[in-house]
Amino acid sequence: MKLQNLLPFTNWLFRYERKNLGGDITAGLIVTVMLIPQSLAYAMLAGLPPEYGLYASIVPLFVYGLLGSSRVLSVGPVAVISLMTATALAPFAEPFSEQYIKLALLLAIMTGVIQLVLGAFRAGFVANLLSHPVVAGFITGSSILIVISQLKHIFGVQAAAGHLPYEAVISLAQALPGTNWVTLAMGASAIALLVLMRSPLRKLLKRVGLSEGAAQLVSRIGPALLVLAGMGAIFFFGLDARFGVKVVGEFPTGLPGLTLPSLDLPVIGALVPAALAIVLAGYVESVSVGRSLGAKRRQTIEPNQELLALGAANVASGFTGGFPVTGGFSRSVVNYDAGANTGLASLITAALIAAIALFLAPMFASLPQVVLAATVIVAVAGLVNFKELLRLWRYSKADGALMGVTILAVLGLGVEIGIGVGVGASLLAYIARSSRPHIAVVGRLAGSEHFRNVKRHAVETFPGLLLVRIDESLFFANTRNIVDRLTRQVAEQPELRHIVLIFSAVNSVDASALEALESLAHTLRGLGITLHLAEVKGPVMDRFDKVGFTQHLAPGRVFLSTQRAVQALRGSPPISTRAA
Repeated sequence: MKLQNLLPFTNWLFRYERKNLGGDITAGLIVTVMLIPQSLAYAMLAGLPPEYGLYASIVPLFVYGLLGSSRVLSVGPVAVISLMTATALAPFAEPFSEQYIKLALLLAIMTGVIQLVLGAFRAGFVANLLSHPVVAGFITGSSILIVISQLKHIFGVQAAAGHLPYEAVISLAQALPGTNWVTLAMGASAIALLVLMRSPLRKLLKRVGLSEGAAQLVSRIGPALLVLAGMGAIFFFGLDARFGVKVVGEFPTGLPGLTLPSLDLPVIGALVPAALAIVLAGYVESVSVGRSLGAKRRQTIEPNQELLALGAANVASGFTGGFPVTGGFSRSVVNYDAGANTGLASLITAALIAAIALFLAPMFASLPQVVLAATVIVAVAGLVNFKELLRLWRYSKADGALMGVTILAVLGLGVEIGIGVGVGASLLAYIARSSRPHIAVVGRLAGSEHFRNVKRHAVETFPGLLLVRIDESLFFANTRNIVDRLTRQVAEQPELRHIVLIFSAVNSVDASALEALESLAHTLRGLGITLHLAEVKGPVMDRFDKVGFTQHLAPGRVFLSTQRAVQALRGSPPISTRAA
């Protein structure tokens, strides 16, 4: 592997162009303003003291800025991964406790090690294990759980998290009679303001003369402005002392230094499934965002390098007071829109967050928890996408059902089991579809050498000759279905003398399918019918040649094209039987 691929920063840092500096500085500043409230909120969502959100936004972001193949992806705490962290650790320790913190560090390191191993073995294909319906269902279900988890802060009540989602709902319902109405008013106001600061405020600012860029900037720093407003309300009106509005509380100054995780071996073993789920979900989100934003600038990302970069970032997070991190969608979009050109934007953001942790941290002690909860709710509410469920259902009942099953699994069983159910269901759906491949009886379009489905086109067919196109690779799960359907065709057409299987869409044939083809040729031969193949792809034909398949096929032949098969089997002179 070239040094530039292993250390992507050598591509831009050693040949840095001055024209990129303005965009990188602007993006670094804007993402910092946006990241502060998010990192604090996501740390509390993960069950950790808020300062750990800042810690997770310093060294991991710096490491990814140097090693990541995407120049605009912004790495740090994200809502879904924070929820998965809380879900994974809740059975082993009390949130916010010292043991819980050590387990969070451990989980980050485990996540990073797994990503590093996968990257070293170039296993970037793991992103393909999550189909779009599963990803959409997982994000929607997780977002609903995140909203539910934050409602106790909005109502100002004490409610247990519960090991399963429904337990948290029951606990919240039981606690509602003790609602703190001042907290609820602050929460509702904060949510309303954050919603208004998005699209409505941006449109209003444009109407009064602000440029598109300035209007977007104001709307995106809305959460930071709300944080300042919340701290001001506590300071001037004493809402915490007078009305019991909960605040973040003690907020240490400085950086954590080198931190050591818990090394309880039984717990490590128990956390492996959670770490794998975080790796899968986090990697898919990062690669998806990196690819979509990179495409807008005709830039590409290297999936395997992303695994290495994210792995290094998570290991660094675990040893510097953080928790599992990944690339965030909203931050990355802001980073891109603000003009980030290289990883320097991430380095600037990391440096600014470090400066805030060193010098301004105590000011966050008076930050109302309800403001952070409102920030989380508004950030994830837009990810709840039931319209996509309806769209998928209209397009494909199977894909719509797959998204629905994933949502229900996440809501009913939790995020880790939910994503596992989604992956399992998608694999089963794939096998089910592949086990019933599309098979078309085809005929020739008049005046051409093109062959199309007899059910869709007016085509010419030939007495005693059946042309069948198989639109799927052949493997153990679908060969019986194919043989059964061919057998029915034989029973329905007693005049048949030749069957041609068109392999134009067959990319592979496994050993079970090979044996089935040999058996089929023998069975048909006993009925006076000859089996032929056409348009066999080179790699498939190479394997056939290695085992002498054409001998089992004889007197059947392998034709270069369907047209040549028709010519030969209708009495034309023999032609070459070598496949392409």
